Amino acid sequence: MDRQYPSAALERAVGEFSRLPGIGRKTALRLVLHLLSRPEEEVSTFGRVFSTLKQDIRYCKVCHNISDTDICSVCANPKRDGSIVCVVENVQDVLAIENTMQFNGLYHVLGGVISPVDGIGPSDLQIASLVERVSAGGISEVILALSPTMEGDTTNFFISRKLAGLGVKLSVIARGVTVGNNLEYADEVSLGRSILDRTPFV
Repeated sequence: MDRQYPSAALERAVGEFSRLPGIGRKTALRLVLHLLSRPEEEVSTFGRVFSTLKQDIRYCKVCHNISDTDICSVCANPKRDGSIVCVVENVQDVLAIENTMQFNGLYHVLGGVISPVDGIGPSDLQIASLVERVSAGGISEVILALSPTMEGDTTNFFISRKLAGLGVKLSVIARGVTVGNNLEYADEVSLGRSILDRTPFV
């Protein structure tokens, strides 16, 4: 079979880049050719960063956010309001909310949402650890800040049932975020306003 590129090494590199989300083969080729044009030490540094990524990254033992230490900088910050916990789907959502500078509480990263079609059930998410966290006391409000999709709403309902009777206020972000969109793609103004204008979960 004829190769698409003049070098097997180039073809392998393009193939690996094109496996990334949102990266087609044309973009992958452009990235690989750019790396080839850079000094060898720069390319080596680039490679080392990614080759050690899995070993260097940790997940916070409290909120499951990405961290360099066992407890992330948000959970370890004494200036944050530990009585309010914002439940999000993934790390990207934490970054998006932090960029609004409208929230000063803590987070809980679920690692996804309930989606039977994708084979994701409650046991695949960090829901049990959320229940344990709330049961331990000290939390007065849980904000359900999941994307306004069918899967997000299903997860909201499931969590609300699990937290019922624990004496914690449940609220959801206001629907200033377009229904069906992921939080990470919402503009900072709309997302910030949605946090501030959160409503009781019923």
